[in-house]
Amino acid sequence: MAMQSARLTVNDYLAGDESLGRQGLVWGVLLREPAPSYAHQAIVTRAVVLLDEHARGHRLGRVCVSPLDVVLDEQRALVVQPDVVFISNERVAILRNQVWGAPDLVVEVESPGTRRRDGTVKLGWYQKYGVRECWLIDPIAAAVTVATFNGRRARRRFTGEQRITSTVLPALRPEAARFFERGSVEPEPDLAW
Repeated sequence: MAMQSARLTVNDYLAGDESLGRQGLVWGVLLREPAPSYAHQAIVTRAVVLLDEHARGHRLGRVCVSPLDVVLDEQRALVVQPDVVFISNERVAILRNQVWGAPDLVVEVESPGTRRRDGTVKLGWYQKYGVRECWLIDPIAAAVTVATFNGRRARRRFTGEQRITSTVLPALRPEAARFFERGSVEPEPDLAW
């Protein structure tokens, strides 16, 4: 993760060049990360499809995939890019060119480089700034941990055929295994040209 030494404000950050790369602003310090792996993005895609089909089908709100800046704290210059966000119709006013405030639900797909930070630091930020629920998807354990924040943090872990339960989207009950299905199309091997 590359960091920039000069402190930025949220306005400085947002005035910069648009990037499809993963980045964020933590207490005024710009962080840049390498692109996620294919396996990571395959799980993100499944999460987006499941959440978006459910949200649109029931007219519940909006779903979007990273990179999308979520400004959690403008004064302290804290901007994150969760893998997936859901914002309910009741809170759609926080959507402008970025998300200005806490989404109702965020999804983080863990990878070796982000696992510890996603499950501790970012989870703490999400709770502090008003995210209602966070799904931590662990590709290695093939598990989905749902952290719910309503006064205190509660965690439930789902694997295999267990149906995920959500307080934010109670009618959505996918099996945990749906995030880890192996597609029929394998990535093509590197070819020497």
